[in-house]
Amino acid sequence: MMGGGQQQLQQLSQELQALDEELEALETEVEGYRQEKADIDEAVEAIETLETGATVQVPLGGGAYVRAEVQDIDEIVVSLGGNYSAEQAQDDAVDVLRRKQDALDDRIAETEEEIDELEDESQELEQQAQQMQQQMQQQQMQQMQQQQADDE
Repeated sequence: MMGGGQQQLQQLSQELQALDEELEALETEVEGYRQEKADIDEAVEAIETLETGATVQVPLGGGAYVRAEVQDIDEIVVSLGGNYSAEQAQDDAVDVLRRKQDALDDRIAETEEEIDELEDESQELEQQAQQMQQQMQQQQMQQMQQQQADDE
């Protein structure tokens, strides 16, 4: 009888561990979305404040930058997704970036909702595990008391 309880307890423990891993992955995902939003904020701020003729540092990758002069701030190349980019007027570029932020807000909300559901599920499993442990301890105590009574 106790072996089955131990087995169920171990199964609950494994389910809890899997939920914890899934929660961690989702939290990392949300952090990535937030970082992407911050990057977009920086881009919007740059688009709105830079002027034609301004000198900027352009990232080349690997932590290397080159100084460049902005030729025409009125035309911005914006990623549309799927490895496609398009030249946009300054205001249109800001609109595209704001829509990306709105989409990220939606993804963050959906992912956080999923996190809440998984946390609720995790709490339920933890309560089940605690109840099982208590029951098993009570059974052990009863068995020990029964053995003592039998020995006397």
